[in-house]
Amino acid sequence: MREAMYWEPLENGRVRCKLCPLNCIIDEGQRGSCRVRKNIGGKLYTLNYGKVSAIAADPVEKKPLFHFWPGSCALSVATIGCNMHCKHCQNWEISQSDESFPYLHDMSPEMIVEMAKRYGCESIAYTYNEPVIWYEFVLDTAKLARKEGIHNLLITNGYINEEPFRGLAPYIDAMNIDVKAFSDDFYMKIVSVPSGEPSRKTAVIAKKDYGIHVELTYLIIPTLNDKEEEIRTFARWVVENLGDDTPVHFSRFFPHYMLNHLPPTSLETVEMAYRVAKEEGLTFVYVGNVPGHPGESTFCPRCGKPLIVRDGFEITEYNIENGKCKYCGEPVPIVGTYLKKRYNGMWW
Repeated sequence: MREAMYWEPLENGRVRCKLCPLNCIIDEGQRGSCRVRKNIGGKLYTLNYGKVSAIAADPVEKKPLFHFWPGSCALSVATIGCNMHCKHCQNWEISQSDESFPYLHDMSPEMIVEMAKRYGCESIAYTYNEPVIWYEFVLDTAKLARKEGIHNLLITNGYINEEPFRGLAPYIDAMNIDVKAFSDDFYMKIVSVPSGEPSRKTAVIAKKDYGIHVELTYLIIPTLNDKEEEIRTFARWVVENLGDDTPVHFSRFFPHYMLNHLPPTSLETVEMAYRVAKEEGLTFVYVGNVPGHPGESTFCPRCGKPLIVRDGFEITEYNIENGKCKYCGEPVPIVGTYLKKRYNGMWW
């Protein structure tokens, strides 16, 4: 436990957390919506500093990051808590928990960085639950990792206020931002926050102001965010605000947590999203959670030949040379080169 960053005292011993757009006003002895920031004696404390719920050596493609050092290894690390309460969360056991979670390990930033080096991981991915509410620990670890030449990846909902994000952004190399939907009604009913606009703003700041590599994920949930017009509006926003070369992943939903009464997303719906995004001008669109689908792979926007062929999280064919399509010479916006090495499957 340590004093949190980004808060202010209020009257009668209350405090306002200023980390994320919820801006929780917290009474003495109470916690914010994320469950891991608490008012103790009129000061705001973070309760999850150094509390690790899961750690694994993953292929970077699992994040998913398809255009950032393909084939490389990311040390994925998580804590507990989240500032959203998604009814479909696949990691709800940790995201909707607090420091009473029974399987926490105490780790320092130095231990995380040393583990990444030991297992040959080129990056550290702050993931599984929401890393924004682990802000102080992520910041300290990212600074240390940067000094050691290790990349920092945020796998995030992007729901963070601008000032704290700008404090963290200089140490982040890549982000996958989970765009839940393109309607505020979805965010209110399914995610329990007022709007998705702050997440979209984070994506724009990350890419345009800091040059962070940004990819987006849109999980398509039947009856909730699967309408063609909503997906078309989302794709159009990406083209206009982030650029047509921004990788977008449309993932198939499977019943989980509070939405286990819904059916899995049909393949036809996922393929519709893929088609619509292409029609709106997006160059690199991917299909997720459909193993073996051609939409897992990267194709040259000029000649149409396969640049990176993927089977799940494995790369089976790589046809980029010196940052260009080896067939026609078209430049390809991939950060880093293909690392032909298998990740070490350490996890707990």
